[in-house]
Order: sequence, then structure tokens, then C-alpha cells
Amino acid sequence: MELIDAIILGIIQGLTEFLPVSSSGHLELGKAILGDNSIPEESLLFTVVLHFATALSTIVVFRKDVIEILQGLFQFKWNEKTQFSLKILISMLPAVGIGVFFEEQLEGFFGGNIQFVGLMLIVTAFLLYLADRAKSTSKHVSYSNAFIVGIAQAIAMLPGISRSGATISTSVLLGIDKSKAARFSFLMVVPLIFGKIGKDLLGGSLVFDETQTMAMGAGFLAAFFAGLLACTWMIKLVRRSKLTYFAIYCLFVGILAMSLSI
Repeated sequence: MELIDAIILGIIQGLTEFLPVSSSGHLELGKAILGDNSIPEESLLFTVVLHFATALSTIVVFRKDVIEILQGLFQFKWNEKTQFSLKILISMLPAVGIGVFFEEQLEGFFGGNIQFVGLMLIVTAFLLYLADRAKSTSKHVSYSNAFIVGIAQAIAMLPGISRSGATISTSVLLGIDKSKAARFSFLMVVPLIFGKIGKDLLGGSLVFDETQTMAMGAGFLAAFFAGLLACTWMIKLVRRSKLTYFAIYCLFVGILAMSLSI
């Protein structure tokens, strides 16, 4: 992989992980446009590196919240911090189930099927449009809400379905306050990313090529700094009900991807 390609893909990952336009879908599109000829294992390693970078950017932006979650887990007291931590754990269950029992079937969708990615981007556009029309409330995330949003996150494992778009849209449609919805959406994915990285490392499914070290590092830094920018920006956009712009973008890119794949 060329250095400039790695930086471009890193920026794409960093921006699209938080903006509701599907990071996995855009990575697939980006690899197709840039002519990524990596073997599947090497391509998977680069994807893992980029996701690790955006997970770290989430921790930096929400460092106070992350500390509260950890305190809630280890204080062993039934307080607000503990309850929020439990909701994060509940939200993880659907995605963990999909990852454990349907991993091979899921990976089959990441083979450069641009037509499928385009279709899922159109689905994302529809979800964002509905969410932007929802009324503002002050409702908090409940335990049942956490599980339902977790189901949305599991569905968003498909390339083209925006994880942040699906989870924030689902939260808002459930009547949850938009700022709280964005905060919960970004925090709930962090344990999953680190869990997936740990699983891949222990499973030995990642292939490391020493000649790609510089490209990997450049992609990591690009994704990290782009993620910091996008995460902060996205919180403000959700609060101001600006998701329709992303719905239009996803619809356009989805139609374009499907047209080019025919």
C-alpha cells in the first residue's frame, strides 16, 4: 500500500467513523477507487489499525465519560455511573452475538461488493432523514433503549450502514435527547473495537508486513486526528438537527455506487 493511499484511507476512516455516512462503506469504496490489491489478511490488519485510531480519538474526546464508566464498573455501588456502565454493556450484546456466531458470513460482505454498499448507504440516508424530523426531548437512555440501540449497532456492522447514523437515529426515534444519543452512540462502540482487536490478535488472523509499517503509521495518525475533528463536530451537528445534509450525501453516494457497479 502506498503512503499517500494510507493517509487518504486514514482520513476517510477518521471522518466517517463519527459522521453518519458509514466508515466501512467508505473504506470499501476508497479501496476500490485506489485499487487496493492487498491480500484479505493485510487489508484486514489495516482496517483494524484505523479502527483502533478512531477508538483512541473517542477516548480522548470523551475522557471524562470513559473514566466515569470505569469507575462505575469497579466501584460496585448502584449509582448513576454504574447504571450507565451497565447500559453500555447491554448495548454490546447484539453485536457480540453477531461477531461470535456469524463472523464468517459478515466478512463475506466486505469483498468489494460496491452495489451492496450503495444500497446500504441509501438505507442510512432514510434513517438519517427520519431522525432529523424527530422532536427534541430530554429523555435519558433506558435499559431497553440500550438493547434496541445495540441491535442497530449490530445491523450497522454491514458495510454501507453507518454505525453512528444507525445508533443515533434509533436513539432519537426512541425519544432520547439528541446530545445524549450522540454521547451514548460514540461511547458504546469503544469496548467493541478493543474487543475485536484483541480477538483478531489472539486468533492470529492478522498478517503483518514490515514493509507496510510506515503506511500503517501514517494511516493511524491520519485516522486519529481526523477522528478528533469529526467527533467534536458531529456532537454539535446532532444537537442542531443537521442530519438531513448527511442523508442527502448518503443518498447521492449510494445511488452513484450502485450505478457504477452495474
